Amino acid sequence: MSCPICEKRPPKRFCPAKGEKICAICCGTEREVSIDCPSDCPHLIAGRRYEAEHRKPLPAQDFPYRDIQFPVDFVYERWHAVTALANAILGFQMQNREVNDADVRSALEALAETYRTLGTGIYYERPPAAPLPRALYGLLAESLQNLRKQEAESTGGLSSLLKESDLFRLLVFLLRIAREETNGRPRSRAFLDFLRARFPLPADAPKEAPRIILP
Repeated sequence: MSCPICEKRPPKRFCPAKGEKICAICCGTEREVSIDCPSDCPHLIAGRRYEAEHRKPLPAQDFPYRDIQFPVDFVYERWHAVTALANAILGFQMQNREVNDADVRSALEALAETYRTLGTGIYYERPPAAPLPRALYGLLAESLQNLRKQEAESTGGLSSLLKESDLFRLLVFLLRIAREETNGRPRSRAFLDFLRARFPLPADAPKEAPRIILP
């Protein structure tokens, strides 16, 4: 028998996405490219671990909004908003299993740009064109609006403590994490799995916010 992908080399690794054995080379080159790997695949986990151990620092030019700066405490003082965004993303992916890192980044980038312009007093909205990122964009925007509404109600009808400029910076924070964690493959869900590991269900949530190092 030969590998069902290359039809040349002997199959030695069981691929849970294919339901059959493939060769090690195809496993490495087609992983999250033509193969839609499940997050619990041991070869995917091992590959990500290796990549993380040999990851090079992100070049300055690849840093999303590299001119934007904020202290670490800024994020953790507003951790409830980060949690709301992460939960919305993960909830959306549970309903839409095909969602990948590129879809999430597209939605976050569009929403960050919306809040960047809102912070200057200008309303400009340009959701992603693709259906899934566009739907996620709408869900995230609604989540942030509800969060601000709840904050306003808790202060007796006063305005939310979360300003548009604050939400923009929190979106930039997530974008930087996404850029750092994803591997760039077409079907990568490394960033989604990163979020899932750090934002457990409310019943299992830690008392203190986990310390994610700002990239």
